[in-house]
Amino acid sequence: MSTALHTFIDIFTAEFPVGEENVKLNKIVIPIIQRDYVQGRKDSDVKRVRLRFLVALKNAITNKPITLDFVYGDIDSNGVMTPLDGQQRLTTLFLLHWYAAKRESINENEYAFLSNFSYETRYSARDFCNLLVNKYTPSFNQTISEEIIDQAWFPLDWAKDPTISSMLVMLDAIHNMFAEITDIWNSLKKGAISFYFLPIKDMGLTDELYIKMNSRGKPLTQFEHFKAELEHGLREIDENIAKRIMKKVDIDWTDMLWQYRGTDNVTDDEFLRYFRFVCDVICYQAGGTSQGKSNDEFELQKEYFSTESADVLSNIKKLESYFDCWCNIGGLNPEAFISKFISYSHEPNKIRIESRYQLDIFGDCLRNYADVSGNGNRSFPLNRIILLFAIVTYLQHKEEITEIDFSRRLRIVNNLVQNSEDEISDSEHRTSGNRMPAILRQVEEIIVTGNINLAIEKSLNTNQLEEEVAKNEWLENHPEMTEALFELEDHDLLQGQISVIGLDNPEYFSRFPSLFNCEWDLIDCALMSIGQYGQREKNGWRYQLGTSSQRNAKAWRTLFHRSANSGFEETKRILTTLLSKKETFDNAFLKDIVSEFFGQPETDSMFDVRYYYIKYPYFRPDSYGKYTWYDYAAKPYELSVMLTETKWSENTYQPFLKGIDDINLSRDDYGQCIKLDSVYIESSNDSYLIKDNLTGETIERIEISQNENGVDIENRIEKFKREYPIIKAKYQNYVSNYVSQN
Repeated sequence: MSTALHTFIDIFTAEFPVGEENVKLNKIVIPIIQRDYVQGRKDSDVKRVRLRFLVALKNAITNKPITLDFVYGDIDSNGVMTPLDGQQRLTTLFLLHWYAAKRESINENEYAFLSNFSYETRYSARDFCNLLVNKYTPSFNQTISEEIIDQAWFPLDWAKDPTISSMLVMLDAIHNMFAEITDIWNSLKKGAISFYFLPIKDMGLTDELYIKMNSRGKPLTQFEHFKAELEHGLREIDENIAKRIMKKVDIDWTDMLWQYRGTDNVTDDEFLRYFRFVCDVICYQAGGTSQGKSNDEFELQKEYFSTESADVLSNIKKLESYFDCWCNIGGLNPEAFISKFISYSHEPNKIRIESRYQLDIFGDCLRNYADVSGNGNRSFPLNRIILLFAIVTYLQHKEEITEIDFSRRLRIVNNLVQNSEDEISDSEHRTSGNRMPAILRQVEEIIVTGNINLAIEKSLNTNQLEEEVAKNEWLENHPEMTEALFELEDHDLLQGQISVIGLDNPEYFSRFPSLFNCEWDLIDCALMSIGQYGQREKNGWRYQLGTSSQRNAKAWRTLFHRSANSGFEETKRILTTLLSKKETFDNAFLKDIVSEFFGQPETDSMFDVRYYYIKYPYFRPDSYGKYTWYDYAAKPYELSVMLTETKWSENTYQPFLKGIDDINLSRDDYGQCIKLDSVYIESSNDSYLIKDNLTGETIERIEISQNENGVDIENRIEKFKREYPIIKAKYQNYVSNYVSQN
């Protein structure tokens, strides 16, 4: 056997040894046993392969010649070559040469050899190739496929032939790619596109041979195409690098990923997801964002791991190290390694994560990276990318960092991530902008050195960064309190931020979880008995308070985490005041605190809004802890209770009205009035107002006695409850002045 380099043009004039003689190749026939031509299929994977192949052919025509590897074939004594491997490439070359000859009006004698390329898979495909060459020249004024289908010689059922339909798609794709290119034929004649042809002699042209050559086997998978592209790109850079990386892809990295294989018993998808993670890290570290960029692994390979990238060598180094590091974790598999540092509950030397996330963050990445969930969010969100980056950074510096130091540094990173929801963004369209480059710089410095660099701008939450610095300094002076502090950080309501308790009273560390083991409704009331502990949100009209149910823990988390809301310091003062009262809390103690508060207002005949909040349960429903107070300082009694998290709904209500007549509380008016037949009732800061249903004019005002500070000195709810039946009877037959006058 011998190989020689050929073009699609010169192979039809070449001679090859057949038996004892040399025979001129005069015909290429795709046999019946071969599969259909598939490079023109319309599915996304084939479309991507087709586009990349045509781009390579275009580059060969206009810039740098290309060689398309080997074509294997059997040549008989009549000079007929039957390809065993290379059918798809040969068919595409046939169509490209036909296109060039017809579009550039090449002399028929010069392209007559194209008649010697034929399909035997179906008679329709054979006749189509013949008619295409000898009977038809397109006008190039409309889509080629549409014009061909309109020809009288084209039976409509041919469009159902998979080979013909695929050829039609490819012809349109060729025209789209080469429409502006000139002198294609001459470039082809000069050898712009070539391939090695290997004639196979004396082997016998049997079905068994075709099967062995995989001529009718499965087409290459997307991953196999990707590997070929990656290897080709690496070879253009350095042959030795290409050999080393591809060996690892096939052996070392596959072995490492094997435990994560899917039901198909391959690790292709897992590899590609982690590959995308590495590419995103490269992008972020270069100051960019993955937002708006293609997630296609072929385009990522071209962007970062080909001669098109100025940083290709450092990118290759990063890719290699990001995979290698998981192969070098002391005999453990990745899942076992990660379980040493991450847990769902507080454990020494581990960080705590929420149960909605997988503990095995590496496996989570392999299964979900770059996927989007049904609500449009990332299945592997940015906070997980940061945490995985931190772990990989440690693995790359494992010889320099002890496991104890790493667990402490990972805790710092986790605290920062949990408290930087508003800061973690890679989108220029968000107010915070693309912070991922700065965040990764911050995280890398923390993991490698243990230092928190406050000089890195626009990274993670500034308050949390400062808290982490303060905790580091505090622990240097109080090392015996390390575990107590970490256990407090891991409380579900704090999640790494302990500023609402502070470092001045470490004895409160254990009291906080003791307090929140009690009934939350009692905690809510006990805090309110000390003071108005709520916070005004940055929008200015909504207030956040706690909730009675652990189903809505977010309300308490919001209160206990320093944010753009106002009132955090007052929340802290009131909470620490409560914590100072007892070492271990129980429900009975909290009830005593509430009872003590009730005794004083009723004795002194003073009923501020906190009194009503604690006295009447409907002031504190089991919802999101959201209230509306447009002017709490001047009009504390004008409030609305929200049962939703952000906006008013039909279930919103004014509690001073709900306690009077819940049945007639108007849902149409967001619970802001009691609606009777002819009048409606509103509650103001110092009175109840009865108003005309038609004109909105105030008919009667029921004043509430208040002291000079604007605090009720009579229970307005109980007072109006007594008067309400009289008012209803009084206005039962009321006729509006508007009606009587008109």
